[in-house]
Amino acid sequence: MSATSMETPRQTTVAGAAPAAPFDRKPLTKKDLAADQPTWCPGCGDFSVLALYFKLIEKRKLWHERITTVAGIGCSSRFPYFVQGHGVHFIHGRALPFASGVSLARPDLHVFAFGGDGDAFSIGGNHFNHTARKNIKMTYVVMDNWVYGLTKKQTSPTSPIGFKSKTDQWGALDRPINPMKQAISAGATFVARTTHTNPSHVLQMMEAAMDHDGFSFIECLSECVEFYEGAFDASNPRKGGAFNLVPEDHDVTNEMAAYKLADVGFPGHFGVFYKSSQPTKNANEAKVSAKLREKVAGLKDWQILQKNFDLLK
Repeated sequence: MSATSMETPRQTTVAGAAPAAPFDRKPLTKKDLAADQPTWCPGCGDFSVLALYFKLIEKRKLWHERITTVAGIGCSSRFPYFVQGHGVHFIHGRALPFASGVSLARPDLHVFAFGGDGDAFSIGGNHFNHTARKNIKMTYVVMDNWVYGLTKKQTSPTSPIGFKSKTDQWGALDRPINPMKQAISAGATFVARTTHTNPSHVLQMMEAAMDHDGFSFIECLSECVEFYEGAFDASNPRKGGAFNLVPEDHDVTNEMAAYKLADVGFPGHFGVFYKSSQPTKNANEAKVSAKLREKVAGLKDWQILQKNFDLLK
């Protein structure tokens, strides 16, 4: 934590309660937020996402104790190392279960989880589906580069048919998953798509996701210049491609319309595909806890714990 953030009294918040009024503190700057020097390859799209995460924190005036960054394993999952704030570089594919625990235990925080296409849709695919259907309040940004980059070019769940890698030297044969279709069908209540080559749009999607009360998913195309250079040229106007925004007449509350929009061939569209208001697991569990608390009104926490132990005898 920076010296600036330690010069003022610590702001405390009871779990589940609204944040206390902020102290008159100097807003954080990128210098306050940046930790270790990023170790990504020069030109990697993840640099853009990190810079915009910093900008989001600055814009929303989050203090160090309000920053929660969780990631799994992979190039993009190094995120927590580069952010000066609370966070965890967790197990491969298991970022979302950990982030879920943080979100449920500390509903006063907004949790950001970051991952790549392998971490999110391969080893972590099961957790992605269940976190989405439970509608746990957090934002999950997946930097999709269509390849396993950290382990030096293997086919990933989103690699297109014909992609030649160390695991498919003859060209990928398996049909790739569609992250947007999977997120919508799994039950995510906010689904958006962006690309690292449009920084302004990335920030817009992050802000919209943060404001959503539920599980927010953002697929961000993030080019791996080392092992899949030019993969997303078709979506980059500077390289002759097209950055197509979601049509203005698209109804984001219409799940079937969102699913059809997600089925458009590459480069597809960018923006918010789907958004709905559904009860979060955070809110549902809070109701259960409050109801159970009524049964033990007047008892201290250790007495409640003792009663539970007595039931095991």
